[in-house]
This record gives sequence, C-alpha cells and structure tokens, in this order.
Amino acid sequence: MGFSRFVIKRSINMVIVLFATLVLTIALLGPTMDKILKESILYYAVEELNNKDIKFPTAAERQRYIDEQVARQIKTIGLDEPWYGPKRFANTVLKVMILDLGKSNYITSDAGSPKVSDIILEKMPKTILLFTTSTIIVTVIGLYLGAFVGNKAGSLWDRLNSTFAVFSSSFPTWWVGMLMIFAFAFTYHIFPSRATPLTPPSDPSYIFDLLYHMLLPLITIVLVAFGAWAYTVRYFVVGVLGEDYIAAKRTAGIPERRIVYSHALKNAAPPIVTVVALSLAGSLSGAITIEAVFDWPGMGSLYYDAIGFLDIPIIIGITYVLTVIFILTVFVTDIIYAYFDPRVKVG
Repeated sequence: MGFSRFVIKRSINMVIVLFATLVLTIALLGPTMDKILKESILYYAVEELNNKDIKFPTAAERQRYIDEQVARQIKTIGLDEPWYGPKRFANTVLKVMILDLGKSNYITSDAGSPKVSDIILEKMPKTILLFTTSTIIVTVIGLYLGAFVGNKAGSLWDRLNSTFAVFSSSFPTWWVGMLMIFAFAFTYHIFPSRATPLTPPSDPSYIFDLLYHMLLPLITIVLVAFGAWAYTVRYFVVGVLGEDYIAAKRTAGIPERRIVYSHALKNAAPPIVTVVALSLAGSLSGAITIEAVFDWPGMGSLYYDAIGFLDIPIIIGITYVLTVIFILTVFVTDIIYAYFDPRVKVG
C-alpha cells in the first residue's frame, strides 16, 4: 500500500470514528436534551410574561397564553419533531461537526457569552497549559530515569523504580490531589486550596497568578505519573540494550553513558513518541477529575459543572472537541510512523 493510499485510508477511518462518536453521544443525550430545552422554554416564557406585567381576566387565560408562547417557540427551534427524527438528527450532527455548538442553557463565558464555542475556547488554553506542561515534565523525567534504570536492570534502583511505579499508579489522581490540598494548602499554607485565580484576566499580573495557582495540580500530576512513565521507558530501553549492535558499540569502547542516552534512547524513540502523544491526548480527556478537585478553570472543570447542571449543549460540545483532539493525535502519529517505517504502510 502506497503512502498516499495509507493517508486516505486513515483519513476515512478518522471521519467514521468521529461521526460514530458524535451519533452515539447525541443518541444517549437526545431525550434529556429535549426535556431540558422544553423546560427552559417554559421558564423563559413565564419570566417574560412576569416582566411585561400583563393582566389576564382568569388564570386559565393566562395559562393558555403561556402554552401558546411555548408551542410557538418549540416549533420555531424544531422541538416539535422528535430528536431522532431524520431531518432534526441530521441537522444536529451536521451543526456539531462544523463546530456550530449552539448556546448553553445555564453557563456563560467570563465575557458573558452563552455560545458553547466561546465558552470552550475560553477554557481550552488553561487545560492545554496544565496538561501539556505536566506531560513535558513527566516525559523528561521519565526518559532520563527510565534510561538510567534500564541500564541497571535488576539492580536496587530498578526495583525501587518498579515499586514506585506500581505504588503511584495504584492511587487515583483525585485522591492524591485531595491529600496534596490538605497538606500544602490547609496544613502548611504553601499553595492556595483553589486553583482558580482571584485576579481578573484583564489584570497584567493575571498570568503570574495563574501559574502560581497551577503549581499544586501540576506537582500532583507529575508525582502520580512519572514513575509509570519511567517504567515504560525502561521497558523499551532494556529491549534495545539487548541488541547486537549495542554489544558491538561496547566492544568498540564507546562510553556507557553515550550508548544509553544517545544510541539506545534514540532507537527506542518511535514507540516512546507514540506513547507521549497518546498520553497527552488522553490526559486532556481525563482532565475532569483533577480539574474538578483543584477547581482549575479549564475544560475538565467546565465538563463537571455542565454535568451537574445537565447542560447538554456543553456536554456534547466538549465531548466532540476532545474526540477531535484525540483522533487527530492518533492520525498524526500514524502518518509519522508510516512515513518513517515502510513496514506500517504494507501491514
């Protein structure tokens, strides 16, 4: 299979997966979405009537007026057709796929916009900042620590690293986060208990305040993740160090440090890069727990709030955006692999 055909095939697969995820999400949330929208229409119709202070001879006439307003609004936005109706279902899928995510029912952006796209775009940079930074730090520590213990397989350092990897991975991140808040926010008062800065975004010092509030969740993520990541790198490095060409380099008198950190780590890079890319994409999807615990103002915290309010447009919008990020990451990783390794294209 040629490289062009490989790219086309992967592109088609990406669109199919994205479409299937979106259809499944809408199918699961469709009935709830209709119920909430109708309740919202009724609420705003009553509020509008109260604000106008219109007098009715009887309560029945007042209720009839409200029912007419609700029925007109339901027909205007297409709720008179069931969510699974072909026309409405297709329109919903198409709108979401082109990022026309509609309006939130309960949540607004800091600027006051109810548009779901505006709200997500406002939160996304903070999620990317936290989890990209933590992934880079975990990757750097894991690479050097994993290469170090990989060259000393079976030693005390190797056993300690394996034990710490199992120990750190056994506890959920949110539980470790709560312990970190208790220790460093309430007991020693080193970091704030909430990761949401009180400084307004318009203030020039906001970015520094944001970075300071980010430290505790960042340390928590790194502490939980770097042991398992170092163990993963160790596994790949041990496999490479057993190759014949590594023995030949040792026979040639090349320093051990150079063999480990230059030759072995370089040849173990392709699977390591894949794991890094997928870890970053996966961490964005799993942001809801850590952001909710620390109240970090990102997409995960927004997702948590949307679930609490049953704000279906935001739930669908974030699910779709995170799916796009993950699928694009897998797609780019596949393309890079196929470009450098012909065996992938013919497999």
